[in-house]
Amino acid sequence: MAAPPPQEVKNKFNNGDMIRKLTEGGRMIRGAALSECIFCQIATSSASTTLLHSDDKVVAFRDINPSAFRHYLVIPKQHIPTVKNLQRSPEDFSLVSHMLDVGKSLLHRDAPQCKHYRFGFHQPPFNSVDHLHLHCFALPYTPSWRFIKYLSLGPLGGFVEAEKLLERIKPQIPHHSSM
Repeated sequence: MAAPPPQEVKNKFNNGDMIRKLTEGGRMIRGAALSECIFCQIATSSASTTLLHSDDKVVAFRDINPSAFRHYLVIPKQHIPTVKNLQRSPEDFSLVSHMLDVGKSLLHRDAPQCKHYRFGFHQPPFNSVDHLHLHCFALPYTPSWRFIKYLSLGPLGGFVEAEKLLERIKPQIPHHSSM
């Protein structure tokens, strides 16, 4: 028996905002935020977090448990659980590129004296919050042993550099053969 086609559903938050999601057989495919998600609460301003940046696509704020001289998080306003939910599409590529641009501009503004910056994402099962978030570091790590949390574990996951993720989700240009 075939599954019913995906359908769009709208959720309402405490502040009245409507958030869209796509469901398939009652399971969220991607899209809507859940009221229990702390990052969704931050993105919709229903949490008391000081925002460093806000636009129509993303918000940025300080990590509550910083691992570096400066440690910011940039999150999409749309609820996307993890990097595994990103697709090789112009929309996802544009979103992650924008997240990286925001993170870079904030660190260059707030820590211009730093010589080393790092940007990346935890991959499941190593992500602490199921809402896509870009870690933005102005190094050094504090304390120095914190670098361990941000190691790539190859096929096992771990941490993926933002540029590496962008390579992975960059839309492929169709090749037209000439006859």
